[in-house]
Amino acid sequence: MRLLIIGMLEGHISTAGQIAISRGATVSQVDSIDAGLHSMREGRGADLVMIDIKLPIAKLMKSMKGERLNTPVVACGVSNDPDAAVAAIKAGAKEYIPLPPNPEMIAAILQAVSEEQTSVIFKDPLMAGTLKLAAQIAPSDASVLVTGESGTGKEVLARFIHTKSKRSKDPFISVNCAAIPDNLLESELFGHEKGAFTGAVARRVGKFEEADGGTLLLDEISEMDIRLQAKLLRAIQEREIDRVGGSKPVRVDIRLIATSNRDLEQHVRDEKFREDLYFRLNVFNLQIPALRERPGDIQALTDHFIIKYSEANGLPNRPITAKALKRLEEHKWRGNVRELENTIHRAVLLASGDAIDETAIMLTGENLVENDSTSASPVPAFGSAKASAGAPSPLVNPDTTSAGVNTAAAPVELVGKTVAEVEKQLIINTLEHCLGNRTHAATILGISIRTLRNKLKAYSDEGLSIPTTEELEEATT
Repeated sequence: MRLLIIGMLEGHISTAGQIAISRGATVSQVDSIDAGLHSMREGRGADLVMIDIKLPIAKLMKSMKGERLNTPVVACGVSNDPDAAVAAIKAGAKEYIPLPPNPEMIAAILQAVSEEQTSVIFKDPLMAGTLKLAAQIAPSDASVLVTGESGTGKEVLARFIHTKSKRSKDPFISVNCAAIPDNLLESELFGHEKGAFTGAVARRVGKFEEADGGTLLLDEISEMDIRLQAKLLRAIQEREIDRVGGSKPVRVDIRLIATSNRDLEQHVRDEKFREDLYFRLNVFNLQIPALRERPGDIQALTDHFIIKYSEANGLPNRPITAKALKRLEEHKWRGNVRELENTIHRAVLLASGDAIDETAIMLTGENLVENDSTSASPVPAFGSAKASAGAPSPLVNPDTTSAGVNTAAAPVELVGKTVAEVEKQLIINTLEHCLGNRTHAATILGISIRTLRNKLKAYSDEGLSIPTTEELEEATT
């Protein structure tokens, strides 16, 4: 775990750093946002950023988004500032940590990030066989191609391989080839010099250099433009790269893992993927079975997600009933583990009583909100499991919202309502629960942000008043 601290944390930087180090983190610190961005551009990397609330967090988040620096950010400030948490979350931080820092809260946040990245939950013999093979090949430096349907956990398996390898103490760097436009992916992978193209405001180290000594994951490599594949092949063969606008090659030492949810052999036949690159990547092929092929994992994953989202939302950890579990085990899970996670997240929020029963389980094809299996995995919910250690997060506080809906105790009443009515109520309640933050609401609902915007626009056109972030913030103060 690599922690980057930006700012002095109002005089508590030494304490925060020592707590993080005692929990196994490697800590670096800079005084300003510009220095923090420079550190990330130069490939020093970070798995988590902590920033002083007094610094312009919105500026940091805007710059990170523009440069595709996808590290989670938490803000830190004095606990007697009632507006600090709302301001930090509104700016884009994942969580607000009151100062002086509490060791348990710091530990919870570091654990949340670490578990989100490396947890492999399984019980089924088929998945056990896949992990046994992964552990067997992990110590080598051979390239690995991980294949499987969307949502099966390909990146999680890649991280598992890294943690079992001799490079485990060095960086694990991931780049999603499908999420970055073709004209930007080259500089994302290989870096660029200042002025190499419009928008290159500073020198940027690419993912190959950032992963030097460690592991580089090329996620969904089948989506890479075939023209860029030639340069990638050279980098793999020669173990050196050329920055965009650079004048000399740079040597790199990496272990390469690639993932794909497509049939790459068919892609080769269709001339959409280079055959020589395919054979370079496919030294070992690990195919993750679909969730429907490993039913023994469903209960283990369900129990894990119930604990995770109960703690994240400050709700009691309730067991799931036999009937509800049977519904999960009989479902086809075309969205795989990602779909199951979203389903359990919703069930935790909707359940009432002492257990999660079948009325709280809303499945794709039967449920009220269509699960978008192509959306990103839910972001880690930080800190709320340790609410007693400081101010609870405004994103996960289960108390009464501005509309008077207690999300911890007042589930949606389904009987007597149409599907459209219940869907509408669920969406509005979730939006209120997230203080108007549409990105977080979409994550909980298991749909894309675009789908959520379209739903809200339709409700607004019908005359329904959609609560705004400002209204919800005022209601909580």
